[in-house]
Amino acid sequence: MNDSPYGLTAAVFTRDVEAALRMGECIETGTWFMNRCDYLDPALAWTGVKNSGRGVTLSRIGLNILRERSLTILRLKL
Repeated sequence: MNDSPYGLTAAVFTRDVEAALRMGECIETGTWFMNRCDYLDPALAWTGVKNSGRGVTLSRIGLNILRERSLTILRLKL
């Protein structure tokens, strides 16, 4: 996986949680799964590394990019 120019998602299938966590620390992807590869949670960011794109989608982090900020200033007393 790390030899690929892309790094969006990876999956590790094993019964050994500790082995999966060790592998996960070495995998160069934005997201990696253990024993699944089909789960998106809107509360979690979805991001890639390398040539899998830049930025973040889903979650508050990704949605903030789409927001337009504005400033309103009120003077309450004359």
